[in-house]
Amino acid sequence: MVPKSDPNSKLIAENRRARFDYAIEDDLEVGIILFGSEVKSLRQGGSNIGESYASVENGELWLINGYIAPYLQAKTWGHEERRRRKLLVSRRELARLWNATAREGMTLVPIRMYFNDRGIVKLKIGIAKGKKLADKRETSAKRDWNRQKARLLKQNS
Repeated sequence: MVPKSDPNSKLIAENRRARFDYAIEDDLEVGIILFGSEVKSLRQGGSNIGESYASVENGELWLINGYIAPYLQAKTWGHEERRRRKLLVSRRELARLWNATAREGMTLVPIRMYFNDRGIVKLKIGIAKGKKLADKRETSAKRDWNRQKARLLKQNS
């Protein structure tokens, strides 16, 4: 995970709901193939990965339903906002992701999109298993208890 204090990495989009809806067991940093107008739009901050997912199809990894806002200065040569974008991983990682999704019933969820220290767009995807309603309630209860505990400790000290 990219530390928040790293001055070289700039967060573009984050899927905060992913940690609530899924139990993320492992994560992986992948590259993404983009058009120039998409990169310029990301530098302006127009994207959303909250409703997207990744899929292994025909031996390739794809980001599906990821939104990148249109770049207004690229009128004729712009891009589609919700097109499928190819993700770059090694063959070994691709085989591991395929095994996880096909055999173990996992899903690939994008967690965050950011510029790395070299200014290249990277995507962090998580290998996740969907939580049931009871698991979500338990997560919410733990979070509430930790908040309440922090308040009590702050008042008592």
